[in-house]
Amino acid sequence: MCVYWLEQKQADVPGELNWLSPFEAARLNTLRIPKRRGDWLLGRWTAKRALARHWNLPAGLDALRSVEIRPAPSGAPEVFRADGPGDVAISISHRDGVAACAIGPRGMALGCDLEIAEPRSDTFVIDYFTEDERKLIAQVPAANRQWLVALLWSAKESLFKALHSGLRLDTRSALIIPSWNGTSPQWSALRARADKGQMFPGWWQRTDRRVRTIVTAPAAPPPEVWHLA
Repeated sequence: MCVYWLEQKQADVPGELNWLSPFEAARLNTLRIPKRRGDWLLGRWTAKRALARHWNLPAGLDALRSVEIRPAPSGAPEVFRADGPGDVAISISHRDGVAACAIGPRGMALGCDLEIAEPRSDTFVIDYFTEDERKLIAQVPAANRQWLVALLWSAKESLFKALHSGLRLDTRSALIIPSWNGTSPQWSALRARADKGQMFPGWWQRTDRRVRTIVTAPAAPPPEVWHLA
């Protein structure tokens, strides 16, 4: 059971908007804040490019317009084609001018997230992390603290997306158990435990200042990362 990962940058998004479906264009028109519009467009563009690769759709913006991404009642993205719901599960994340889309089979619980390693206060750690997570943060060298905090936060975001709950839940209701590999750029395993005891396996990776996480149920190998020409 494979999952796939694609990233795009803000500069990849075309200026023309004829790749949006009428429903998506109407949704865009409700977004008044420029940054929110930009992030939304970047996420939709990335997801549609990933889906086009997954389905081997013809090149061109017309093919992208035939794919529609709608919010479920929970807010999670759902994919539709002309003949009905798509045969995939997707998750979308964007951070600092980059968006990611993860694709898995329909019915999979799937969540992905991008974060930036940046300074976080002790108050942030106390407010948002469990006691076990705080102990883990205290144990790592100071040079790795930002990375671990970003990893734990990102994995919580991924878990809540897989649960279709967003950040409506207390972040301390989730426990992240990572396999900590320090500075390796390879995908490493993690486990995410929800408040009702459900355990979600997943993966994380770090490159430059960016942290990527993904969780799935059932378990899947590390994502296959796509790079588009």
